[in-house]
Amino acid sequence: MRKWIFVLLVISACRKSGSDNSSSQVTHVTDNTNQTSFYLLNEGNMGLNQTSLDYFNGGKGDYHLNIYGEINPTIVKELGDVGNDMKIYGNKLYAVITGSDRVEVMDKHTAKHLGEISVRSGRYLSFYNGKAYISSFAAASGSTDGSGFVAEADTSTFQVLRTVTVGRQPEEMAIAGSKMYVANSGGYTTSNYDHTLSVIDLNTFTVSKTIDVAVNLHHVKADGYGNIYVSSRGNYTNRPSKLYIVNTNTDAVTDSLNLGVSNLAIQGDSAYIMSVEWSNNTGSNTISYGIVNVKTKSIVSNGFIQNQAITTPYGIAVDPVTRDILITDVKDYLLPGTLYCFDKTGAKKWSVTTGNIPSQITFIQ
Repeated sequence: MRKWIFVLLVISACRKSGSDNSSSQVTHVTDNTNQTSFYLLNEGNMGLNQTSLDYFNGGKGDYHLNIYGEINPTIVKELGDVGNDMKIYGNKLYAVITGSDRVEVMDKHTAKHLGEISVRSGRYLSFYNGKAYISSFAAASGSTDGSGFVAEADTSTFQVLRTVTVGRQPEEMAIAGSKMYVANSGGYTTSNYDHTLSVIDLNTFTVSKTIDVAVNLHHVKADGYGNIYVSSRGNYTNRPSKLYIVNTNTDAVTDSLNLGVSNLAIQGDSAYIMSVEWSNNTGSNTISYGIVNVKTKSIVSNGFIQNQAITTPYGIAVDPVTRDILITDVKDYLLPGTLYCFDKTGAKKWSVTTGNIPSQITFIQ
């Protein structure tokens, strides 16, 4: 495995983390130096400009809390309000900051600010042929029914080139070949959720098809077998969360699996799934974990970890080298969260305190 040398000299004299959102600290969490380095984006509470960025140095086993402010001291309000998604493309690190109506663009080696893409109410990121794509909850130009849009931006100039109207309140996107699949949630109208996937032809940047799947769609992940996995959050009463499988050759729903899905990560032939399913009927959450074999489309495990310390699992990622499983715990959404690292058998390796509402993890490869 390539050992990543992170250029972060400003952290060598770290201050203790406190109310100053620009302070940082380093915690040594493991002596295992074979793990892949990654960034972790903390959403922060809405309206408070609490979004922050953490960094894990896999070559040293050190966790750097809240690095952005010290690296970018001239950026007013730092990352901004509500970080929703983060990905690496080329040599750049992109973070969608929903409440600040922008996508922060950084150098992937140093987290140094390079620029930003202006998109109203952005949600998720995807990339194709040198372009960045951002889904948006904001109403599309000329929309009368609340339909959202996907923006296409140049990754060199950071300028939005064009937009395409999709369904209501679009969430995550996945690309298969030259097609993009966009999950439409309709989350602003809980009595009338959207239930469709918009299929965008990326060569023409037009919606070529709309697929009826299930209500309140959220996550979309592509596997290596020509399928995409789509999560439905249900309606929190009589329609539970569920996982659907769409064949990208026929654009048809071919299978569904009866397991709750709040978040998932696909690594190799395994889809690691976790669920925190709220019921309006009981007024409580049900937490579950599972693994799906994406080659056979079957559930192979109903609990890949057993850890009662996790209060509210939120983000999930799987180390592409070690297959370690990373899960974030947002607790009560108010206090700093916790990141847990489990080995591939589900045994806990280490944990560390994060910022508020830790969510997206992006590995540096």
